[in-house]
Amino acid sequence: MQSRHPERIFFYGPLLLMVLLLASCIGRPFSSQHSGSARFDFALIGDTPYNDFDATNSFPNMIEEINRHRLAFVVHDGDIKSGGAPCSDEILFERYRQFQTFRHPLIYVFGDNEWSDCDRNKTNHFDPEERLEKLREIFTRGNETLGCRTFTLARQSEDPLFAKYRENVRWIFGQVLFMGLNLPGDSNNYGRPEYSGRMRANLAWLRDSFALGKERDLRGLMLIIQANPHFDLPSTNKLRAGFNDLLSALEAETIAFKKPVVLVHGDSHYFRIDKPMIASKSKRRVENFTRVETFGNPDVHWVRATVDWQDPNVFSFRQVIVEKNRVNHQRY
Repeated sequence: MQSRHPERIFFYGPLLLMVLLLASCIGRPFSSQHSGSARFDFALIGDTPYNDFDATNSFPNMIEEINRHRLAFVVHDGDIKSGGAPCSDEILFERYRQFQTFRHPLIYVFGDNEWSDCDRNKTNHFDPEERLEKLREIFTRGNETLGCRTFTLARQSEDPLFAKYRENVRWIFGQVLFMGLNLPGDSNNYGRPEYSGRMRANLAWLRDSFALGKERDLRGLMLIIQANPHFDLPSTNKLRAGFNDLLSALEAETIAFKKPVVLVHGDSHYFRIDKPMIASKSKRRVENFTRVETFGNPDVHWVRATVDWQDPNVFSFRQVIVEKNRVNHQRY
C-alpha cells in the first residue's frame, strides 16, 4: 500500500544513520584537486539494489567498500529496483537515502525499472511519465550531485528548449568530459508518445557535448546510459529500433572526435569490456570506442575506472569484487 505521506520516509529516516552520515561529512569537503591532475579514479555501478536482500545486505556492503577508497566520484547507471517491485514513492525515497550514504559525489542515471516499465506490472500499475517526473523531483533537485560530498553538474534543463530534461547531465573532470543521458532498457520506451521528445533532447545533448569536448581540446569523453543499445542486433530488430538514431550519431561523433570515447551502460547484468562499434562505411571496428557494462544483480560488485590523460588510451578499468558479496560456490 502506498503511503499518503512518502516524504516522511525521507525526513524521518533512522536517526542514528543520519547522525553517522553527517559525522562522516564533517571536515571532509569535496576536493577539486583531481580536476587539474593527470590521474584519478572513480567507481561505476548499476542494476542494484534489486530486492530486499540487495537493499539491506549486498548494496550496503558495496557502499561500505567503495567509501573506503579514494575516488573522485561514483556513477550509478540505473535500475535501482527490480521490474517486479512496485514503483512506489517509498522505494524511491529509500534509494535516495541510501545514495546519500556514499561519501563520494554520486551521479545517478535513470533506468527503465524506475519509470518506463512501471505500467507493465498488473499488480503494481503506475503511470510511467508521472514516475519520470517523480524521479526528477527526488533525484535532480538543484545542480549538485548526490552523495555526502558534492560538486556541480551542468543540466540540459538550463536550455529553455529542453527545460524538463533535468536528468541529462555532464561534467568535466581531469581533462575528460562525462555525460549522462536518459536511455532506458530494454527498448528505450520506443513507440511511446514521450519517446520522440526525449530523443530530440538526447541527441542534442550528445552532439553539444562532443562539440564542447572538441572546443576545449579535452582528452576523452565518457557517455553513461542505462540501456544495452544492442550493438549485436540488426537495425531492423524491434529492440534495436529505439537506439538506431543514438548509435548513428554516436558513431559519427566518435569518429570525428578521434580521441578515446567510452560508453558505459547496465541493463543486461553482464560485466564486460569490449569494442562493439563497427563503422558503417569501412565495416571495421572503431578503435577509439570502448563499451563497459557494469555488474548487476545478483552480482553486486563494482568497476574501478582510472583516467590518466597522459596515457594515449586515457581510460582503464578493473573489476572490484566486494568480499562480503563473494559467493561460496562450494556450498551449492
